[in-house]
Amino acid sequence: MSAAEALKIAESKNLDLVKIAPAAKPPVCKIMDYGKFRFEKAKREKEAKKNQKIVEIKEIRLSLNIDTHDFDTKINHARKFIGSGDKVKVSIRFRGREMAHPELGLTIMSRCAEAMADCAAVEKPAKLEGRQMLMFLAPKSSK
Repeated sequence: MSAAEALKIAESKNLDLVKIAPAAKPPVCKIMDYGKFRFEKAKREKEAKKNQKIVEIKEIRLSLNIDTHDFDTKINHARKFIGSGDKVKVSIRFRGREMAHPELGLTIMSRCAEAMADCAAVEKPAKLEGRQMLMFLAPKSSK
């Protein structure tokens, strides 16, 4: 039908004529209460925003000569962070002559990845950036 006829029908029912696909031939229109439509759309978006979780990145700092109990404590903290849905950044800072032994940092990082393997997946493998070695862990997807 013509746009004028559709507009008359919409006005007689106290509703709005809304173009759904204006580029189509002929244009597709819908008769609806546009104010109510916008209100319900905003309400749905607000509800969706309320349900989404913002993922934070928590940092765990290790050292090259970390002892087993200290290591276990750091791993337990990382487990708590992963359990709450956050990502974990594991870092080792090399000081002084420690820079000559990056392979020791890699062994500690791999030990950390193995310890966290049951609850976390390695998102970014260990990589030396300047004086720091970084690795990112993310919660395992529950599929």
